[in-house]
Amino acid sequence: MNRVATETQCAGASAVRPVRVLIQAPDPITFTGIASWLRGRPEFSVVQDGVKDGEVDVVIAAAETLSVEVTSALRRLKATLDAPVVLLVDQEAAGDAVLTAVECNVVALLPRERTSSEHLTAAVATAARGGGILPPAALGSLLSHLRRPKENSPVHSSGLTQREIDVLRLLADGLDTAETAGKVNFSERAVKKIIHDLSHRLELRNRTHAVAYALKHGAI
Repeated sequence: MNRVATETQCAGASAVRPVRVLIQAPDPITFTGIASWLRGRPEFSVVQDGVKDGEVDVVIAAAETLSVEVTSALRRLKATLDAPVVLLVDQEAAGDAVLTAVECNVVALLPRERTSSEHLTAAVATAARGGGILPPAALGSLLSHLRRPKENSPVHSSGLTQREIDVLRLLADGLDTAETAGKVNFSERAVKKIIHDLSHRLELRNRTHAVAYALKHGAI
């Protein structure tokens, strides 16, 4: 009986499907390094680009920093593959950049230079189980955001709040700062602060760039 039970348990263990991982790397060397870590572990399976939603359990992405280009790529990825993302970054993220990352399905933020193969595989396994790993600074930013009034929370996949969308829509229609302030019942100073804050958060150069960003991402 013990032998039969043991054989049954072994058969059940062998039937467990490995975690399917898609790697998004900025260069072939980084891709090869990450893939080699995973391919040496039977509990993971590296899948290729072109897979459909539901065919990926976890995405590993690598980047220097959470730039506008990177977050835009993460949003496009979320729209096609709604899977949790483990993000390896060279520059530690904090503040609103963390909120943007979380909105893009990032559940783990790892410093690339200090992440070992064991740390990465543990993060992937945690993400596959529905968990997450955030450094203290990033976790603090997220908790601080949760304590903010809901009216200041992003309401669009672009990462813009409703207040910001309203202001950018008026600017896109050709209104100046004073006219926009009158339309939304804010002071000119408040409108300028809204533009400054969203430009800083999303790493945009000026109001023209901010309007172009909102148009590109379908916010206005």
